Amino acid sequence: MTSITDNAAPVHRAGRDEVVAFAIMAAALIAVPFTGIYPYFVMQALCFALFACAFNLLIGYGGLLSFGHAMFLGTAGYVTAHALKVWAVAPEIGVLVGMAAACALSVVTGLVAIRRQGIYFAMITLALSQLLYFLYLQTPFTHGEDGIQGVPQGRMFGILNLADTTTLYYVVLGVFLLAFLLIFRIINSPFGEVLKSIRENEQRAISLGYKTDQYKLLAYILSGTLAGLAGSLKIFVAQNASLTDVHWSMSGEVVLMTLVGGLGTVFGPVVGAFVIIAMQQYLAQFGQWVTVIQGSIFVICVLTFRRGVIGEIGQYFKRSL
Repeated sequence: MTSITDNAAPVHRAGRDEVVAFAIMAAALIAVPFTGIYPYFVMQALCFALFACAFNLLIGYGGLLSFGHAMFLGTAGYVTAHALKVWAVAPEIGVLVGMAAACALSVVTGLVAIRRQGIYFAMITLALSQLLYFLYLQTPFTHGEDGIQGVPQGRMFGILNLADTTTLYYVVLGVFLLAFLLIFRIINSPFGEVLKSIRENEQRAISLGYKTDQYKLLAYILSGTLAGLAGSLKIFVAQNASLTDVHWSMSGEVVLMTLVGGLGTVFGPVVGAFVIIAMQQYLAQFGQWVTVIQGSIFVICVLTFRRGVIGEIGQYFKRSL
């Protein structure tokens, strides 16, 4: 089995590679409105890319596999949609309220789940996520299977009209890039280094005096809150909140995005999210066969591209991506 650390490049060159790759990614995304690419597809992909990056922070650098990350995406989405439509708050307040809800949920569920490791941690997160799913199915404010429809987009800071497609695109892009840089800073900070050491050998980290449970809990909260940011942003693009975003299959999709793009790589989750969303967008004519195609690609990646798309490219060119 290929180790995550096999993706590593020489340390002195890693930062430069990642800065260049970020500049190329940012330039390409800024240019999207001037091309013929459907903007809603890119905005949706950016929301899921942020979701996958947040998930990758937990599993790729903390070694914690969560099968319930959809609960943060869905919870933030529901709270933001309710705040915008019922409370009529400003968009920026709606995003902050959604993130706060995801953060509070990650604290509560983290205190329960972080006490276990490996498959037990994964199963507890899955159980908590399903508990939230059935709760949202019955709770009046979510409107059950109908979801919250027709969410107003409003004006961010009273200036930016989010009903305008181009304005909305650059707002979503700006938030995505800032969140991406924040995640990049986290994984390259002393906290991130400790997190990697816990992933590689937790017992050794404990013997060095680190309180690993506290580090893992903080990583879980950061990941959950950033996943909530993705859920809040998605509301402005889709203008609805539904049970789909909190279902266990959404947790499976983010695992798929991360593995296809490259587990433990900086840019892998972004590429994985675009690949999966593009398949759903452009292969919709095949109906339920899309899931079969996704499953086939996942099997091919696991068998032949174990590092994921970005992981294999980085390994081939000896670059850190």
